[in-house]
Amino acid sequence: MSVSDDLTAAQRSLDELTRSLGRLEQQVGGSLEVRRVRTDADHLRESLALLRDSTGQGRTQAPARHPEMVTIPDTPYNSALWTDAEDEGLGARDRHAP
Repeated sequence: MSVSDDLTAAQRSLDELTRSLGRLEQQVGGSLEVRRVRTDADHLRESLALLRDSTGQGRTQAPARHPEMVTIPDTPYNSALWTDAEDEGLGARDRHAP
């Protein structure tokens, strides 16, 4: 089997699990245990979607472009930017730390 076939089979199994959980929930009610299993199934669905995307099987559009790099100059910042700033955990310059 190819990766695509395996992913499709896993998706079908997960869909069947979701349907079975729905029937089970109707029979026993929405207890905590049923909600936990449903949450776990939802996490599996998300994980399978991530796996599909990571293998390139789920892409329907062009791959996302990487953002352009922004260069940060090595020159020092203007000290006026920090005039009213407080040192984290120490408070303002004219006051003593607790």
